[in-house]
Amino acid sequence: MAQDRTSENLRAELKSLADTLEEVLKTSTDKPKAELDKLRSKAESALKETRIRLTDTGEKIADQSKVIADRADTYVHDNPWTGVGIGAAVGVVLGVLLARR
Repeated sequence: MAQDRTSENLRAELKSLADTLEEVLKTSTDKPKAELDKLRSKAESALKETRIRLTDTGEKIADQSKVIADRADTYVHDNPWTGVGIGAAVGVVLGVLLARR
């Protein structure tokens, strides 16, 4: 599924960012200034790319949510009594779960 691929790509990006930042923090006292600047630049680049991907992923999720909501709305309009039944069933389940607390 496309969403699984997006999720895996996002996890890989976040792991790469975390690894880069960890490397910068661990080696900040051991490296010369030129190498630190290079690592800092790499970390900033990874952070920028991750922010862009997070924004893109958020937009994709919002778009998918809108499509799903539109489909649900169409289904309920086409099958109103089924929608009422599903709503009642969900309400009963939530009521039972909340009553157990």
